Amino acid sequence: MNPIKSLNKHGEGRNCVITRRALFSASHRYWLPELSDDENSKSFGKCALAPGHGHNYELIVSMKGELNEDGMVLNLSEVKHAIKEKVTAQLDFHFINHTWPEFDLSTSKGCLATTEALSKVIWERLEYHLPLVSLRLYEESSLWADYLGNNMEAYLTIRKHFSAAHRLARNELSQKENEKIYGKCARTHGHGHNYFIDITVRGEINPRTGMICDLALLQQLVEDLVIEPFDHSFLNKDIPYFETCVPTAENIALHISDILKNPINSLGANLHKINLQESPNNAAVIYAETPQVDNINSKKI
Repeated sequence: MNPIKSLNKHGEGRNCVITRRALFSASHRYWLPELSDDENSKSFGKCALAPGHGHNYELIVSMKGELNEDGMVLNLSEVKHAIKEKVTAQLDFHFINHTWPEFDLSTSKGCLATTEALSKVIWERLEYHLPLVSLRLYEESSLWADYLGNNMEAYLTIRKHFSAAHRLARNELSQKENEKIYGKCARTHGHGHNYFIDITVRGEINPRTGMICDLALLQQLVEDLVIEPFDHSFLNKDIPYFETCVPTAENIALHISDILKNPINSLGANLHKINLQESPNNAAVIYAETPQVDNINSKKI
């Protein structure tokens, strides 16, 4: 018996999620004709400047299906062709506002080519050709959107960084007891990390601005409430919350979630999750709402 065929028969009919990565470079401009130049500048900052600006986009397409007798969900050559024909060949080295009618701002139905709006339109151009589960579109390494096919709902993530020191120890325990629990992390003078934090918000895409919420305000809110007080701090001593709470990655992520939830709601979005990476080997994720959705494969936790 052919061992490969035997293995394929065992897997045949089982569901599997596969992903395909694609790249394209394109430019766009945030500018609404119903606003004055001053209003556009105030609303969109440098993104309103003519003739526009560009990005190197990275698109991750997730698809779901049953394994066939060849051990595949889909023929990857056909997947590659569909993504190229319907998306990348049309957008690569083009000005998005003038390329796809959904972003033609001279009409009342056009919207700004934001990351979240662009991910939705890409979905609409691929959904009849591929069994989509989710799309992730990176505008840059610190900004991306996830779209799961839920009408106008999308997820937007921003990545921030801060450096801080901490000591893992419970005040009521002895040094020996703390070292038994936390090891070297309980040493008296603490140690430091370069933290990366992903803040994911969920909301409805505005049909005109293309935004879940004002991105500039979201960025500033995170800077003011988290990055500025946490950066170059000794968490146990400089952040009051951690005077009585051990600043593990889990507790730091939970505290940041509590800090940001209501202010983000005031922007018109919902805080979905906080992903705090303490080191390449250690990270913690806190979900701020239910259901908890893994944006890569749309799995409800």
